[in-house]
Amino acid sequence: MALLSFLFNTKPKTASAAKERLQIIIARERSGRAGPDFLPALHQELIAVISKYVKVNPDDIKISLNSQGNLEVLDVNVVLPDA
Repeated sequence: MALLSFLFNTKPKTASAAKERLQIIIARERSGRAGPDFLPALHQELIAVISKYVKVNPDDIKISLNSQGNLEVLDVNVVLPDA
């Protein structure tokens, strides 16, 4: 019986179900929010990571999110100090 239930399994795969749920959540988030609320946190995390390797002024890291048609482009501009 175990072999038959394995071959004719009608339960949906968990990976495809999780992917569907994630797509629904992302679509809902995009349509329901007014602006990108993750940019300030992303900016602070980038400052922390870059500062581990290079001494950089936090004001020299610029982040912007631009919409181009149905695409969103995250632009990160880091001005590194002279060597």
